[in-house]
Amino acid sequence: MKIVLPGGSGFLGKTLVRYFADQGHEVVVLSRKPGAGHNCRSVEWDGQTLGPWASELDGADAVINLSGRSVNCRGTPKNHREMIDSRVFSTRVIGEAIKRSQNPPAVWMNSSTATIYKHRFDKPNDEATGLYGAHPDAKDKYSLEIADAWENAFTEVKLEKTRKIILRVSLVLGSEPGGIYEVLRSLVKFRLGGKMGTGKQLVSWIHSDDFCQAVDHFIKNQYSEGIYNICAPNPLSNNDMMKALRNELSVKIGLPAYEWMLEIGAFFIRTETELIIKSRYVIPSRLLEENFEFKYPLFDQAVHSIETQLKS
Repeated sequence: MKIVLPGGSGFLGKTLVRYFADQGHEVVVLSRKPGAGHNCRSVEWDGQTLGPWASELDGADAVINLSGRSVNCRGTPKNHREMIDSRVFSTRVIGEAIKRSQNPPAVWMNSSTATIYKHRFDKPNDEATGLYGAHPDAKDKYSLEIADAWENAFTEVKLEKTRKIILRVSLVLGSEPGGIYEVLRSLVKFRLGGKMGTGKQLVSWIHSDDFCQAVDHFIKNQYSEGIYNICAPNPLSNNDMMKALRNELSVKIGLPAYEWMLEIGAFFIRTETELIIKSRYVIPSRLLEENFEFKYPLFDQAVHSIETQLKS
């Protein structure tokens, strides 16, 4: 197969590149700063305008758009606008390139986020019954605006020959450098891996191997279309997540970080507490309905697997 990854130079992109390239597939990464990759070609694009890169989509089996400025930053008006524009513009121009293709790709997946669902504790959000809307406790107004603009731009593109899939991605945990697991692991190692805030907020997550296999499933299953939650079937509380990490790393002490501490820390590292305190209670109902089998359905299984990979 030929897989094209716009914005594929980050953690998720590198994870997918390794997965597909190791199987012998042709992988092309579209990047603003193209460079040598792991068994893939890197092609320059600006994420806004049509150019020579568009020819890579013609005849491709799948396009997986991961483009977008990182949300791990302070929510200033400038950053907020850049986060929206980078997602909306890249989505629109990919859609235009597909429309102009003589042999359009069979499937186009566009990344989104599981944070689009409402902050809640009572019942998990799935694709059919999930609740939406900002919550003052989660401080997620800007995040939801970004997610809505992202998905709306994708939905507005009408295609006749290409299946379209929205990937509402949760925390992806893997051994590839640059991911969230690297951060959590460091906190635990420095004895700072206690509960964050109340510790009651629910965390939806997925092992990077299952993330890649879900994407592979969508490529091969011609009936997969629409919105999918990309997460393991067993979310857990922040408190239980950090406890599982401490157990796996044999660290007995984990100092808690109360919300006022998180606010101070977020200010100094130029990020927002919403990334930590929001309860992302999400389950993958549609994947389960399609009989997708998770290799790592439980958090402690996933963590043990990643640690084994890091040691090998």
